[in-house]
Amino acid sequence: MDDARTPLIISGPIPKGDDQEFGEYKPKVERLVSNQRQLVTAIFTEARKLLTEDDTEKAGFKLLQAHKGFPKYKPLIKLLSEEGNKSLMLKTENHYMQEQSKNMHLVTDELYFIIEEKQNSVELTEKGIDLITGSSDDPTFFIMPDIGSEVAEIERSSMSDKKKLEIKDKMLQDYAVKSERIHTVNQLLKAYSMFEKEVEYVVIDNKVKIVDEQTGRIMEGRRYSDGLHQAIEAKENVKVEAATQTWATITLQNFFRMYHKLAGMTGTAETEAGELWDIYKLDVIVIPTNRPIVRDDREDLVYKTKREKYNAVIDELVRLNKEGRPALVGTTTVEVSELLSKMLKIRRLDHNVLNAKLHQREADVVAQAGKAGTVTIATNMAGRGTDIKLSDQVKAAGGLAIIGTERHESRRVDRQLRGRSGRQGDPGSSQFYVCLEDDLMRLFGSERIAGMMDKLGLKEGEDIQHSMITKSIERAQKKVEENNFGIRKNLLEYDDVMNSQREVIYRRRKHALFGERIGLDIANMMFDVTESIVNEYHTSGDYDGFKLELIRHLSIESPVDAEEFRSMDSNELVDKIYEDLLGAYKRKQESISEQAMPVINQVYEHQRQVYENIVVPVSDGTKVFQVLANLENCYNSGGKELVRSYEKSIILSTIDQAWQEHLRELDDLRQSVRNAQYEQKDPLLIYKFEAFELFSTMIDKVNKDVSSTLMKAHIPLKDPNSVQRAEAPKKMDLSKFEANKDEMTSYNDPSGGGKAKDGRTQAHQPVRVEKKVGRNDPCPCGSGKKYKACHGKMGA
Repeated sequence: MDDARTPLIISGPIPKGDDQEFGEYKPKVERLVSNQRQLVTAIFTEARKLLTEDDTEKAGFKLLQAHKGFPKYKPLIKLLSEEGNKSLMLKTENHYMQEQSKNMHLVTDELYFIIEEKQNSVELTEKGIDLITGSSDDPTFFIMPDIGSEVAEIERSSMSDKKKLEIKDKMLQDYAVKSERIHTVNQLLKAYSMFEKEVEYVVIDNKVKIVDEQTGRIMEGRRYSDGLHQAIEAKENVKVEAATQTWATITLQNFFRMYHKLAGMTGTAETEAGELWDIYKLDVIVIPTNRPIVRDDREDLVYKTKREKYNAVIDELVRLNKEGRPALVGTTTVEVSELLSKMLKIRRLDHNVLNAKLHQREADVVAQAGKAGTVTIATNMAGRGTDIKLSDQVKAAGGLAIIGTERHESRRVDRQLRGRSGRQGDPGSSQFYVCLEDDLMRLFGSERIAGMMDKLGLKEGEDIQHSMITKSIERAQKKVEENNFGIRKNLLEYDDVMNSQREVIYRRRKHALFGERIGLDIANMMFDVTESIVNEYHTSGDYDGFKLELIRHLSIESPVDAEEFRSMDSNELVDKIYEDLLGAYKRKQESISEQAMPVINQVYEHQRQVYENIVVPVSDGTKVFQVLANLENCYNSGGKELVRSYEKSIILSTIDQAWQEHLRELDDLRQSVRNAQYEQKDPLLIYKFEAFELFSTMIDKVNKDVSSTLMKAHIPLKDPNSVQRAEAPKKMDLSKFEANKDEMTSYNDPSGGGKAKDGRTQAHQPVRVEKKVGRNDPCPCGSGKKYKACHGKMGA
């Protein structure tokens, strides 16, 4: 449920992925953050002074300024928890948000950047931009050019076409550089101002690792996307890993909906019953417990400040320890768990700590958590899975005591923590300690709680406990859950658009990968390309353009003259060209088979015990594709297996490249359609229309690229006799597959050749043979499957 806010992404390296600018702009951002911190400190000091002078109007203005600048500034959080201060700030904010925040700039103009904590966003102000550009020689360092108006200006000028083209290229290059620069600075700013070490992430072995906010465990192998992880690495002075690009993406919801049957079991699904029905059409059924629950779930204890709250928690732990009851303390962050650990050390109370840094001891720590007098501090106890056994002595003392140091934003995580106690009818208790400085209370808490605490005039260390308070906190949690559900639903609506496109692409890819209907797919592509060319040129009567397009994309001469072209019906014309195209392609297939067969026969008849696969270079004139095929199948089919493998390689490489580019375009589109809401338009509707247009263009391009490459295919031989010379065993490359793999160019490598050890480019062997691949080795075709499940299966 919670992870569904983030889609699953498979990413891979991009060219020049190491050429990043985080190190270059890091000092600028550090200076920016430092200046903002100093400014907020000065504003906060002034606000405090104004409060003592009872100048509430100016004090509210300064409090709002400080909050916009650094909402997590601890002295500010403490001040806002005092009587009437938060109400004053919210009243001021409501005043400046009137008329669509027309006057909000009066609050933010003095700041260098604005942090919107609820929206998880950071925005530079004019003052911040001036600070960054001030240290640069370029006054437009951080200003994006208006492409549309500048292109129009160039077109209106009297310059030559060549000069216009040069200026346009330079302007587009400048736009790309500045766009990347702005993105880098924004991600660095977000890393410095919104991501805290020991809260959202930890640094272990000089690597930045994300902490799962639900379970407190380290998410191995997971990285923040869009350059954010690299920005955090730059901030923490560890090695900045190379940038990556998205190869494939899907939301968790659509991933699960691919299954024909869905079911699950958990102790906390009841609160999410509505979402489970909306998304998956699954009912939630509550199963009664095996034995009645006797756990004492107490009302929350609410304090004003974190200091008072933590002192109360420590006092309670000391008392429980004396009673011989084990206690399990749940925290929401690594930072809090370590703070409580230090406080317990001062009180000389033995305890165990379980957090993202110490998760290796998880099972042992949890197993010991039920012993008399044991204190265990754990970050987010959700789903730890190890049962906590209680002795008769502990049961008699009152069972396991659960202490929650903060309400989580999700009610389910709180229920999971409570559920560690009182299992199978055991006695136990649960108690949450809350304060007005907690993130949940600060961002979503009701003003009634703060007002009530102000009216009661509580002294230092005093708490308030009432069912109304607990219900109010649960309402705040429900508000956050609804907000998160909204995020997940919005993400799913956008992914549903991509999902229909994904199904088309992956179906085609599957056909190519497993050889299903590959011939039919190619025939359909060629027909679509033919129809597209005819539709483009037939209505305008442009015969010369039509002829040129047939030669350029399909490598065939026009089967009709200019008169026939103009007089024939478009459907007749499509059928005529398509018939000629299929005939030409059949001859092309036979030609490739004939070229390769002498070597295939020689190798198979004399050395088939040693070699299982062959690698044949096939070129379209610009790229060289290293086509891997099964030797025995090629021999038995008269070379047809080689053609089939070539078709497969072309389709896979073309689809993969086009889909990756399409994913990038959809990401950009999704960002840009957000502005549509300012025009009172539905961004999702615009996204659907634009995404369909992009997809249609991509499919058309894939069809043209595949057809063009297949029609231009040939084995690149300077001298036909070189095939015969390559038959001699001593002339062949007989090195092992493991060695060949590095020398072999990938199917989309334009260079077409490997490098020798001395650095010189190696000439292509017309046909190269491979050592036999083990059944459980990775398939050499690059599908990622084991050989026995891919080409080994086909050859069986």
